[in-house]
Amino acid sequence: MDLVDAQQARRILDRLVGYNISPLLWKKVKKGLSAGRVQSVAVRLIIDRENEIKSFVPEEYWTIAGSFKKGKDTFQASFYGVDGKKIQLKSEADVKKITGMLKSDKFQVSSVTHKEKKRNPAPPFTTSSLQQEAARKLNFRAKKTMMVAQQLYEGIDLGKEGTVGLITYMRTDSTRISEVAKTEANQYIREKFGENYLRQEERKEKKQANAQDAHEGIRPTSIFRDPGSVKSFLSRDQYKLYKLIWERFMASQMAPAILDTMSATLANGTVLFRASGSKIQFPGFMKVYVEGSDDQQEEGERYLPHLEEGDVVQSESIEPKQHFTQPPPRYTEARLVKTLEELGIGRPSTYAPTLDTIQKRGYVALENKRFVPTELGEIVLELIREFFPEIIDVEFTADMEKDLDEIEEGKVPWVQIIDAFYQNFEARLKKAETEMEKIEIKDEETGEMCELCGSPMVYKMGRYGKFMACSNFPDCRNTKPIVKKIGVTCPKCGKGEIIERKTKKNRIFYGCDRYPECDFVSWDKPVGRKCPKCGDMLVEKKLKKGTQIQCVHCDYKEQSVK
Repeated sequence: MDLVDAQQARRILDRLVGYNISPLLWKKVKKGLSAGRVQSVAVRLIIDRENEIKSFVPEEYWTIAGSFKKGKDTFQASFYGVDGKKIQLKSEADVKKITGMLKSDKFQVSSVTHKEKKRNPAPPFTTSSLQQEAARKLNFRAKKTMMVAQQLYEGIDLGKEGTVGLITYMRTDSTRISEVAKTEANQYIREKFGENYLRQEERKEKKQANAQDAHEGIRPTSIFRDPGSVKSFLSRDQYKLYKLIWERFMASQMAPAILDTMSATLANGTVLFRASGSKIQFPGFMKVYVEGSDDQQEEGERYLPHLEEGDVVQSESIEPKQHFTQPPPRYTEARLVKTLEELGIGRPSTYAPTLDTIQKRGYVALENKRFVPTELGEIVLELIREFFPEIIDVEFTADMEKDLDEIEEGKVPWVQIIDAFYQNFEARLKKAETEMEKIEIKDEETGEMCELCGSPMVYKMGRYGKFMACSNFPDCRNTKPIVKKIGVTCPKCGKGEIIERKTKKNRIFYGCDRYPECDFVSWDKPVGRKCPKCGDMLVEKKLKKGTQIQCVHCDYKEQSVK
């Protein structure tokens, strides 16, 4: 009953906040708005980050990269410091001082360090880590990840085998795995990879302080259903996500990877450069899967030739480079989910609907896959900040989660927690009803006139994003999509211009602005040039490692650009 009470208290809290503040926003701002414990904090994080970016003052710094040669081998090293002390280069004058201290192009290896480094696999997926990794590796939105995971969980028709649930429950904050699953995985690893790929010792996974641990981590229901064996029964998206889950679980049960690392210090008088490299001695789990990262750094070996103390190497080039510190990045869906989880806000089941809601309400928009606050979002946040500051207070929201955990553990009655919250909340609600000013948000004009009635066209926010509508609504109901021209003549009719369009599911495609007279359409962006090999159309193809220009007909390709 303690678990039931905790769930009941959570639902009541969410309804007290949502069902009271939302109607207030309808009256004071506009209809269709909402506020909630988790979504309000999410909007605050996005707006706070945007303010950090606006107020950020970049600082200059410099690096010096060197290319060195030993025998026939070339390797890279970077300036470290002078006389054993690390030095930060803050200006071009600092750089000139250092380069002026170099006596020749000969550097002596003053120290070499060899280490064996063990790298452990990532644990099985939780809801949060699945959403983050699917965003990094599959380019899936959180909502899509959960929708596809639900399909895999509910069951897929595998022909003669019937309908089978392919994964365990996908709303979980635990990485715990059943003994049956571990035994199965060990058997598969032994047969497929060999005894030395088995994990020899049980790893103690760190359990988050507020983790409920009600379900296992996300894993395949049987490791013997490898992705290849079920691929023909799955849609493309189902296969991609199942493969990700299967590989992550498999890797989590495998032996650590062992890397040989090497670092060397190169001295030229008192000036020191440092080089580092690594080589995979034993791949272990990396044979199957390597976790992605938010900064998209690629995994791989960094080569260094064999170096010993006293060796002399020659510098082929010394290149100073100016840099400026960068502001913190805007939140991607994956980064925002990770931040909410780290702050102890929300539960696994809330992340995807929260991100979906704040976009549908028009509080934030996605630009280049990163969240940007809208004017509406900033207005609503300011109102909540003024009249209900505890709702967007990160520490208050996290502390409330702790209170709910205490109800779950039987330490405090649920009514006591609700009562303590409501006493203060009710007073703030009454004050907001009388003191909150009514705000009128004017629609942004597009600069175009309505072709039906001559009134200005304005931007509106709809279910599928922004669109243009006549400001004379409801007398005139003219609407049209926002089109973006890319400066390319239609390759089919030669008369129209190619414009960027969106499907109802927000997927971008390219078509002729003379439609329906010309029915040209392409998922890839035309570049306005013909293939030098066959004369057909060249397009930009988006790849994981960047963008590549290639022909739609033959095998002609140009070097990809990151």
